[in-house]
Amino acid sequence: MKKSVYEEACRKAVEMFEKAHIILTPEEKERLEVADFGLDDLEQTGLQLIVYVNTQRCCAKEMVLTPGQTCPEHRHAPIPELQYPGKEETFRCRYGTCYLYIEGEPAANPVCKPPKGSEEHYTVWHEIVLHPGEQYTMLPNTRHWFQAGAEGAVVSEFSTPSYDEYDIFTDPRIRRIPEIEG
Repeated sequence: MKKSVYEEACRKAVEMFEKAHIILTPEEKERLEVADFGLDDLEQTGLQLIVYVNTQRCCAKEMVLTPGQTCPEHRHAPIPELQYPGKEETFRCRYGTCYLYIEGEPAANPVCKPPKGSEEHYTVWHEIVLHPGEQYTMLPNTRHWFQAGAEGAVVSEFSTPSYDEYDIFTDPRIRRIPEIEG
């Protein structure tokens, strides 16, 4: 991703955090991560986040999705070499609406659609709608994806340790760790 795209995404994320009344320190603003998942289409597929803490026992993050932005389908599988059973995570909506799709009975008329050109990589359709103050907990190894509503979404994540580099995405083109060009 180009540095200018990264910088604009950070600016928008800070604005969204402010709308959600989430205060970030200057140091946290400098550590914002912009994930375009290697698809170079941040407006459709991406996520902006800050990791507050990630220890051997717990993790806490704040995530921003701009209007209609999607975090692609993935799961947090067990990692045998780390003797880790996979990440359990709770999403709590702080601002906007977050549409979460997980394994289970498919929604008859899902609100969201996958990003164009990636439809075949979205396989779970049980819809959970999170409004501010609502939360949902996912067990390890649960396939899921999520998308922001029309005003975007700010979502807090509370979980067991996070090993993002081990996430398994349904779309084989995805690279979780961003690469920023000059």
